[in-house]
Amino acid sequence: MRKIIDSAIETIIFICGMLSIVFVVLIFGFLFKEGFSFFRNFGILKFVTGHFWYAASDPASFGILPLILGSTLVTIGACTIAVPIGVMSALFISEIAPKGIRDVLKSLIELMAAIPSVVIGLIGVITLVPFVKNIFNLPTGLTAFSGSIMLAFMAIPTIITISEDAIRSVPWKYREGALALGATKWQTVRRVVLKAAMPGIIAATMLGIGRVIGETMAVMMITGNAAHIPHSIFDPVRTMTATIAAEMGEAVRGGMHYRSLFAIAFVLFAITFIVNFMADLFLGKNKNI
Repeated sequence: MRKIIDSAIETIIFICGMLSIVFVVLIFGFLFKEGFSFFRNFGILKFVTGHFWYAASDPASFGILPLILGSTLVTIGACTIAVPIGVMSALFISEIAPKGIRDVLKSLIELMAAIPSVVIGLIGVITLVPFVKNIFNLPTGLTAFSGSIMLAFMAIPTIITISEDAIRSVPWKYREGALALGATKWQTVRRVVLKAAMPGIIAATMLGIGRVIGETMAVMMITGNAAHIPHSIFDPVRTMTATIAAEMGEAVRGGMHYRSLFAIAFVLFAITFIVNFMADLFLGKNKNI
């Protein structure tokens, strides 16, 4: 009876794993099908390197370089803020904080992760945007910098939770061996624990980046939605995800505008795939060291 149950569980796990692969392939195929006709008519190089996005004008201009730069600027800014804070917070929770404080902090972090993105965007518009405008003396607070701060706030709970699990999974004998050899607690954490937990920390970082890249509502509300090439992080920007969300409802089904949005989704899918592939290569190299 036990063998039958184990076999059934293995079969279900195998089916679920295969279905996930099939779903990814179907998504890729659908985006490619809708976007290929656009690339064939407009040209992928012209689409990616174009400096102007005026999809509703006559004649229309479909250049997503401002959207790519806007997404990249917001993502880099958010990761610059979220990764150090997230990893250091995970170290504090797992290695330094007393048990009572640790439980409270973990509950608060899980509560942060449950806040809807539209609520975070609304809070950012009401509080953060005026603050950024006044503190930096800007014409508007709807900038890439504001979007980076709010997206970092959204990514931090993911990075903390997964990094903390990776740090706590490091065997205690590693810590005890380092302390027995005369290392201080900080040396043990920095040279032993962090290195052993690095694959999990990198995975947490990549998941945080995925949350930032795929976010729509918050960036659409906070970054200004200006489809032009930004010259600094204090300029208004528009991301690829915000463009799809803002314009899909007004695009005529089957038209060039409609297909261009699927082409944006295809480019976004390709960028995400490349980032995850590079992370997997790094993780594999790290495990072999």
